[in-house]
Amino acid sequence: MKNLTCSIVTALALSSFAVAGGNIEPVAAPMEEMAPAPDDSGFYIGGAYSFISADGKDYWTDGYREEFTTFDDIDMSGYMLLAGYQFNKYISVEGRYWGSSSEVGSITGSYDVYYDSVYSYTNDFWWAADGEFSAWGIYLKPMYPVGEDFTVYALLGYGNAQIDDNSWSPDWQLLDENGFQWGLGASYAYDEHLSFFADYVQLANDAKQSYDGGWYLEEWKISVYTINVGITYKF
Repeated sequence: MKNLTCSIVTALALSSFAVAGGNIEPVAAPMEEMAPAPDDSGFYIGGAYSFISADGKDYWTDGYREEFTTFDDIDMSGYMLLAGYQFNKYISVEGRYWGSSSEVGSITGSYDVYYDSVYSYTNDFWWAADGEFSAWGIYLKPMYPVGEDFTVYALLGYGNAQIDDNSWSPDWQLLDENGFQWGLGASYAYDEHLSFFADYVQLANDAKQSYDGGWYLEEWKISVYTINVGITYKF
């Protein structure tokens, strides 16, 4: 009888609570906090060893004699310094500066000679040059991650490239060109700060130069590219 009385009292109490409009809600389990998405933005700096190569074609005339010259590769070693800002894992802006650590030692090639537009002969030449190389550029850098650590990228921008040759005069320049520059490369992230990279950058493509010597005219075109292997540090 005692147990029956307790059951009746409990049932009446629950019924009264429901009539009064009360709701019995289950206690919600605490939600786990989601980890924030990794922040890929930030400033970075870097440096690289650079292999620099140039080639071109030259035209010389005094109105009677004409020379058509082809330059072989003009090779130099150098360095490259860079600084940039990464907005996310797909886009950065980057500035670069190149300098030569070795001088332009020699220029080789061949030339064809014409008189009154009639072919005469062909000669090879070796030219003992004495000059340096420098360049700079500002680039938009689209990137695409390949896996967790590798990224491929392009460089699209504007800059200047110069090749001096002091064997002719202190201010003689084989090249001084402002214009479009582009490149392709890949990088490997060692950790969240350090990355290694290798890329190809074309600094000038058939850049036209000229010199009016008074009694003769000389015009030439030069293309320059660099291959860079280096490291970056992201803050």
